[in-house]
Amino acid sequence: MTASDADPTRRNRLDEEESPYLRQHADNPVNWQPWDEAALEAARERDVPIFLSIGYSACHWCHVMEEESFADEAVAEVLNENFVPIKVDREERPDVDSVYMTVCQLVTGRGGWPLSAWLTPDGDPFFVGTYFPREGRQGQPGFLDLCERISDSWESDEDRAEMEDRSEKWTRAAKRQLEETPDRAAVGGGEPPSSELLAEAARAAGRSADREYGGFGSSGPKFPQTGRLHVLARMYDRTGQEQFVDVLVETLDAMANGGLYDHVGGGFHRYCVDRDWTVPHFEKMLYDNAEIPRAFLAGYRLTGDQRYAEVVRETLAFVSRELTHEEGGFFSTLDAQSETKTGEREEGEFYVWIPEEVSAVLDEEDAALFCARYGITDEGNFEGATVLNVETSIPNLAERFDLEEATVEERLTDARERLFESREERPRPNRDEKVLAGWNGLMISAFAEASIVLGEAGGRYARAAVDAIAFVRERLWDPEAGGDGLGRLNRRFKDGDVAVDGYLEDYAFLARGALDCYQATGEVDHLAFALDLARVIEAEFWDEERGTLYFTPESGESLVTRPQELGDQSTPSATGVAVHALLSLDEFADEEFESIARTVLETHANNLESNPLEHATLCLAADRLASGALEVTVAADGGEMPAEWRGRFGEAYLPDRLFAPRPPTAADLEPWLEALGIEEAPPIWAGREARDGVPTLYVCRNRTCSPPTHDVDEALEWATTDVGDDEDEATESPF
Repeated sequence: MTASDADPTRRNRLDEEESPYLRQHADNPVNWQPWDEAALEAARERDVPIFLSIGYSACHWCHVMEEESFADEAVAEVLNENFVPIKVDREERPDVDSVYMTVCQLVTGRGGWPLSAWLTPDGDPFFVGTYFPREGRQGQPGFLDLCERISDSWESDEDRAEMEDRSEKWTRAAKRQLEETPDRAAVGGGEPPSSELLAEAARAAGRSADREYGGFGSSGPKFPQTGRLHVLARMYDRTGQEQFVDVLVETLDAMANGGLYDHVGGGFHRYCVDRDWTVPHFEKMLYDNAEIPRAFLAGYRLTGDQRYAEVVRETLAFVSRELTHEEGGFFSTLDAQSETKTGEREEGEFYVWIPEEVSAVLDEEDAALFCARYGITDEGNFEGATVLNVETSIPNLAERFDLEEATVEERLTDARERLFESREERPRPNRDEKVLAGWNGLMISAFAEASIVLGEAGGRYARAAVDAIAFVRERLWDPEAGGDGLGRLNRRFKDGDVAVDGYLEDYAFLARGALDCYQATGEVDHLAFALDLARVIEAEFWDEERGTLYFTPESGESLVTRPQELGDQSTPSATGVAVHALLSLDEFADEEFESIARTVLETHANNLESNPLEHATLCLAADRLASGALEVTVAADGGEMPAEWRGRFGEAYLPDRLFAPRPPTAADLEPWLEALGIEEAPPIWAGREARDGVPTLYVCRNRTCSPPTHDVDEALEWATTDVGDDEDEATESPF
């Protein structure tokens, strides 16, 4: 019997996992373990530290650290003999990532991936960092030397006692940061934030804006901060102050024109490494290509800029083409790297161009036109090649090439199509084909909202949202799983394998997506699913005593601390989206969802007021509570809004608009109530039947309701009438 037969943790077990990131490490000589009880128990039995490495499949420096260290036999020998090495895909286990990333940020002041953490056998961290080179350089310790020194210290009674003491202190700090909640009465007066919170968040966004290059911050890297963009849009709509929309437009233009956007194939890369949005990190994440289009839809409705609508169309086309499962769900990621002509894998290889490659596809004048438009030069802007950026305007190109502007646009469109076809022949980036419940919820919301705003393609977009909901419900939702009579959601589907209990972000993002799907289609089954998810949020994530929503389910695995997710990160705050969804779903439910949402906002009022910009999604949710929703009830056959009405409402910027389609008569409504598990029509539906046998609109704002009407202009006038009192805000300087 071999050692690996007697103790399976003495071999690399990642070939048993479905995560593409974990399987990338299955051939390493390191005896990698997944995060499971067998690995944790092995550390306790052997009395050795855990080396925890967290990353994801599209992470560039994760690949570098693998090539330098984890594929190295000498490094593997040290890790295997002296540690239990554990690999975690942060996209599958955001709970584990949250705990140890928080420690890293608290201790080092920075974070990122790969995350490297050394833990006691009980999981308490005593040394943390991110990327380490194999050999030390520029003051940074080498990974091999570091592992050897940590192992030696663990064997020393004195050093080990110091390490264990440090781990206890760091774990307590993580608990304070992630798990504990303030006394609501002591710090917030027992009241949720007022509508002034959103104004302060918008002013903070304006103060932090880069007015020269767009985005936020005066240096690189530049990340899409979509929560902040929605805050700015909301405040411009409310006050009419041009400075708010100026910052919004500057940022949307920077993202649409720079290297963050794929000008040939559509869709957005993760972020840009520089201040002026020129060169991105080239991975394409599903969540970015869900949330960024929603910000562009807001900008389109506020400004009418058709370019913003086109960016959304192109991005959704990219998602449909390259990130969609044949049966409807959405995949997670496209890698940053792809294969070069020499067989190596390099970042950005699929996306960059040199002039000769353009000339090989286009004739001389079109090649010159295209290169001038997108800044393609012999020198390039990225390792001798060019990341496409819009460098020259259409009017300037028309003058330079002596062409009509319409002709320039037509020829550029044709050139892009031909170059896209040529690019399809290149070796493609790898695709991470995990289907994650929460990320699918974000994408469902984007397609559903686009179906309302971009009416000409509404049917196609709505079908994409509906197909994804069906995919997730069939594969990741178990309506019988909960012993409390409620269903339960799994987080990940991959090649038929389902794993990981759903987190708050899975339930919240998917509940919002299902609600948006109901608003887009008028199909009550989507609303019923959203309510089912909200009921599990209450059962599994709501802690009444502490007045908060936790990120991990109460019945799930216990880590060294139970995290909350209040701030926006690469995805919106799970708590913020949950609060917003609960407020909207309260309109249809017998449960006290609004009470839960209100209490969460009361609990965290002090945090939000002291740093609103880092909690943009929760600030938007607080404003939703303070200002109320704009309720638009449509009584029509099948709950289907007439196409003209949908288009007119879709064109208008109506934040916190809640469509509430319903059947035309009380008798027709009965099956809907049964589907929702409620006995009486909620107020948003009650008494609001179709009049005169034709579709009828009811609009309510700030608890004041319009008379029933068949006139969409009348309904829109009611919906857009300013019933607030923002005169003071409109006269003061916002920044």
